[in-house]
Amino acid sequence: MADLKQLAEELVNLTVKEVNELAGILKNEYGIEPAAAAVAVAGPAAGGDESETAAEQTEFDVILKAAGQSKLAVVKLVKELTGLGLKEAKAVVDEAPKAIKEKISKDEAEALKNQLEEAGAEVEVK
Repeated sequence: MADLKQLAEELVNLTVKEVNELAGILKNEYGIEPAAAAVAVAGPAAGGDESETAAEQTEFDVILKAAGQSKLAVVKLVKELTGLGLKEAKAVVDEAPKAIKEKISKDEAEALKNQLEEAGAEVEVK
């Protein structure tokens, strides 16, 4: 059982980029759809006083407003973050303003925003 506890601790400490890589591996190599795993992980964190939860926003959308000067870098990053193909990622960037990810945690939304802004994109978290 000690190995399972260590695995759980490692999973909890993964960065957003590492979580996205893990989701890709689970989907491509094992046929496991990562959306179900994300809901299972997010579920226990939502517990607590319901009146507090209702007043505080818990789900955020990351909106790409513009690709900026380095469009290619933004397309590559969108491809990596979303798991889309290159053509689909380019379409998302071309159709800006467009949601990159929806209904995610505040921490994940801020991490995505920071990564996209570092690549040169104009991003908004709602």
